[in-house]
Amino acid sequence: MNNENQLTIAITGSSKGIGKATAELLRRDTVNLVLGSRSNKEVETNQSLELSLDVSDENSVTNFYQRATQKFGTIDILINCAGLGEFENVLDSSTKAFDDMLAVNLRGTYLTCKYFGKHMVENGKGLILNLISIAGTTALPGCGGYSASKFGALGLTRVLQAELRTRGVQVTAILPGAVKSDFWDEIEPKPDFSKMIPAETVAQHLINIINQPLGAFIDEITLMPPLGIL
Repeated sequence: MNNENQLTIAITGSSKGIGKATAELLRRDTVNLVLGSRSNKEVETNQSLELSLDVSDENSVTNFYQRATQKFGTIDILINCAGLGEFENVLDSSTKAFDDMLAVNLRGTYLTCKYFGKHMVENGKGLILNLISIAGTTALPGCGGYSASKFGALGLTRVLQAELRTRGVQVTAILPGAVKSDFWDEIEPKPDFSKMIPAETVAQHLINIINQPLGAFIDEITLMPPLGIL
């Protein structure tokens, strides 16, 4: 069970990008980690649990949640980093790609927030960090399906803020511009990585939110590359 002074943090999309960078930074601290991604194999230690997780599949999400609470008791923080992006003009885009992005980026956020949010409300406290994207507030050519899913995830996050803040649970939307990570591995043409935010920088901002002083909730934070979106 949880040590009273030791946080337990669940991270989705933990095998790459911002999720991986955040997990690596948190391993340096005295925290319990529950890490989920599609490519994870089950690994368990005293302070960590790694599981296969498909956030678009409700059974997979409930298993992830149940295994997390069985091992550590209380889950203090959920960091939603799982994401999927394919970029084409709307008229040339794949309907399957559109559906897949909605399933991961929007449905996946809904499912994880639903199960972990109920748990946090029962405990009267908790923190949910939803990685959205600047594409959740800005119309960018070639981002039809991605923006649709991220606009939806931001709307869902804002509803959760309204529903949960009086019940002790903070829900924060993080909106980064372009981030240098392996998110881009299968995307062509490759953008200019030198102008992007390092994934480790975003991860450090997430940890800063976790360590914020008491007395205020952070609803939304926008992180931009020094030269803008790209």
